[in-house]
Amino acid sequence: MDILSWLIVGLVAGVAAALLVGSAGYGLVGDVVVGVVGAVVGGAIFRDLHWRAPLPGLPGTIVVALLGAVLLLLGLRVLKRYRTRVG
Repeated sequence: MDILSWLIVGLVAGVAAALLVGSAGYGLVGDVVVGVVGAVVGGAIFRDLHWRAPLPGLPGTIVVALLGAVLLLLGLRVLKRYRTRVG
């Protein structure tokens, strides 16, 4: 994928994940970063479980990135709650 595709996937997945998780998001750049990291996380999970993307092409990539971004945001939420209880 070229850099423009990564940015589009990151933006769509990051914004959609923020809406699904119920957070305010992290701004344009933050949502792109969440989406791109989510794509890496989702891709690793799908690869390790020997799953394939549910759709071919870019839509499938967005779905995988969205699932990874949701997991990432939920993990960050748990970490934040843990840090506020401990600290």
